[in-house]
Amino acid sequence: MELWLLPFILLAVITYFVIQRSVASLTRTPVWLLWLVMMTPPLVWIGWTLFNGENTPIPPALLLGPFVICLPLYWLLIQWGRSDPNSTMTKENPTKTTTSDPVAKISSATEKSSLRPITKEEEKDLRNCFPWGIYYLQNIEYRPQVVLCRGKLRTNPEQAYRTVRSNIEAEFGDRFFVVFQESFSGKPFFALVPNTKKSTKPYRGSQSLTRPGLALGLMVITLFTTTWMGTQIAGVSENPLTDPALLLQGLPYALALMAILSIHELGHYFAAMVYKVRTTLPYFIPIPFLFLGTLGAFIHIRSPVPNRKALFDIGIAGPLVGLVVTLPILMWGLAHSTIVPLSDSSGILNLESLNPRFSFLLTLLSKWALGSEFVSNTAINLHPVAVAGYVGLVVTAFNLMPVGQLDGGHIVHAMLGQRTGMTIGQITRLLMMLLVLIQPELLLWGIIILFMPVADEPALNDVSELDNWRDLCGIIALLILVSIILPVPGTITKLLTI
Repeated sequence: MELWLLPFILLAVITYFVIQRSVASLTRTPVWLLWLVMMTPPLVWIGWTLFNGENTPIPPALLLGPFVICLPLYWLLIQWGRSDPNSTMTKENPTKTTTSDPVAKISSATEKSSLRPITKEEEKDLRNCFPWGIYYLQNIEYRPQVVLCRGKLRTNPEQAYRTVRSNIEAEFGDRFFVVFQESFSGKPFFALVPNTKKSTKPYRGSQSLTRPGLALGLMVITLFTTTWMGTQIAGVSENPLTDPALLLQGLPYALALMAILSIHELGHYFAAMVYKVRTTLPYFIPIPFLFLGTLGAFIHIRSPVPNRKALFDIGIAGPLVGLVVTLPILMWGLAHSTIVPLSDSSGILNLESLNPRFSFLLTLLSKWALGSEFVSNTAINLHPVAVAGYVGLVVTAFNLMPVGQLDGGHIVHAMLGQRTGMTIGQITRLLMMLLVLIQPELLLWGIIILFMPVADEPALNDVSELDNWRDLCGIIALLILVSIILPVPGTITKLLTI
């Protein structure tokens, strides 16, 4: 297999996981069809390269044309799968479907309920759950899977949600999830989502949720696949299976990379535990004998996030603690790397001749670690530990992208609200494609971001805002992202003689 086909295979696998995790629950359109549409642009480019050779440039029309066609087609297929011809809401008032769509995500695992999940007598009790001095209830709307209670907020959002939720739980028990969020017109409303997962038995820990045996098994397999790839990165040409002692040379890379990925996901996990949000243990994704040996790790949140404060803390915890581990690993690895002449083959993806100038932060760290050895017309042959740190830096930057259900998407959603977060996500996708024109090696990243949904799931209380300290931390996180993905300015390169 040609080495240049490996990124395509990696893209295909990542694309499937992205669709499966973020889009499949929002639409009835088959995952394989959405995957095929997303993969059409790279398939076209691969076909051109196979028939015309690697040295023949792709025509601009063929480079941009698939995007122009596939992007709206992808969106149309998602909307087609979301349409429900039997839905009264769609028939009677299709313009309002976007307002309640975020609420529907919380109940995506529930069965479709009747249009009126409460009786007329219970409606009177429901109205009494809204004190006029807290939230002046004006009307109740019945939609499939949700009851919308609209009115005027008369106190601070935190007190309003706490009071109304307490009253509804006292009256109806655990029949509903109580959601408080803003409509696209900026007016706060309550939504009652039927809880079809309620149980008469007390919840006993999280044995069935965490599945430690599966988590440990995936970790062991990933340790082997990353160790195997670590031997390749370390320059071992023999087959490690013929001499298991050779695997020891791959351990520095494997242990460093798995430490970074583990700490990142454990940051999310323990932050979720603080807010009593049900979540799985971190699961690694092993990729035998390909690229880095793993596609990373993930946790799956299985219960609604209580408020934007919790959403922010869970979202930022992973990149924050992950970066704390990544930076010393990267610095140690850079200090033990070697300098090589800068050539035409040097770039972002060449680990034996890395040109770090595409990243402001990576450039500064390289200069700090290598000192006077790193000057203009030089590149870096990365030590295996430096490769792990480099991957950790890339993972941190990718997760901090303010798009959809990425950590950065959670952060901007918590800071600015869901509507503004979606707008920032759209702008980020466009800016990312512009950056791809400057750095073509980021095409894989750009494609994933481009087709990733910008909508993030709302918290139960999605109206209460963050405090100033968290807003400041969110701004710092976004500045870290910018420092990683933007190139070093020319004035800095001249000042540092690099």
